[in-house]
Amino acid sequence: MTTQTDLLDLLCCPRCRGALDHAEGPDSLRCRVCGATFPVQGGVPRLAGESYAASFGRQWNRYDVERPEEDEATFLVKTGVHPRELAGQLVLDAGCGGGRYTKLVARHGARVVGVDLSTAVDKAFALCEGLPDASIVQADLLDLPLAERAFDFAFSIGVLHHSPDARRAFAQVARRVKPGGRLAVWLYRRNTLPQEWINSALRAVSMRLPARVLEPACVGLALLGGVPVLNKLLNKVVNFSNHPDWTLRVCDTFDWYAPKYQSHHTVEELKRWFQEEGYDDLQELSPARSGRLYDWAYGHDLVIGSGVNVVGTRTNRQGLE
Repeated sequence: MTTQTDLLDLLCCPRCRGALDHAEGPDSLRCRVCGATFPVQGGVPRLAGESYAASFGRQWNRYDVERPEEDEATFLVKTGVHPRELAGQLVLDAGCGGGRYTKLVARHGARVVGVDLSTAVDKAFALCEGLPDASIVQADLLDLPLAERAFDFAFSIGVLHHSPDARRAFAQVARRVKPGGRLAVWLYRRNTLPQEWINSALRAVSMRLPARVLEPACVGLALLGGVPVLNKLLNKVVNFSNHPDWTLRVCDTFDWYAPKYQSHHTVEELKRWFQEEGYDDLQELSPARSGRLYDWAYGHDLVIGSGVNVVGTRTNRQGLE
């Protein structure tokens, strides 16, 4: 993993933005300004508790979802760059979850900092063990304790829409990119009103269910995800994954129904966020899937769980305060 000395050059106190240093040995950090202390447990600086993100800690520590070839293809589609193009760059994985993309990018020669609010950081740290240029930090994207204008590239794939304020989380990530650097963000797409109403009603129930009840329900929906034809029609009304991999199908379905927060967005909205934070050269990225029927459904916002995906370059202009 990246040495703590190197990481400390990027970290700051989440309370006062002061510089951090070792307190008493390698197992705690102290703010040089306000004196606040933070533990380092299992090799991970803990600058926030998991709060509203508890379901993700359970999810990523429970399911093994790393699929190197698929992860590489997904990263290319959702960021617009191949991980090998990031070799030698300082990269931020904003919402790293279990660490599969942090590992992917570090394995291709980038220096990567993966940040997540949940205890999934434990899985991420274990997954990245042995990679000297990968660091994992537990912190809140709503108050990101990292130096601004520091990173060459930042990405957030399917994360910001699970915060209580996706716009604020976006701004926090966007401001960590240096002028000339790039940012790629993937968010859930806003579907048609009937789909949104049905989803909101289902999630109003599901997100209150204990995991011991919700997980078997997700297994049942995942069974539907393996039924031909049905898995491409019914899931336009009631969302469930139809991924060919059983583990990923269950995990993706749980990922949809368990989180406390889930917001949906439009391409125009996301592009406006980029512009407001001082980004230009915006590019909307296309989904991996294609085909006449899929393209029609995607274009009419009928594909539940699909995304709005934009990448842009930060200018020297400051973003909105």
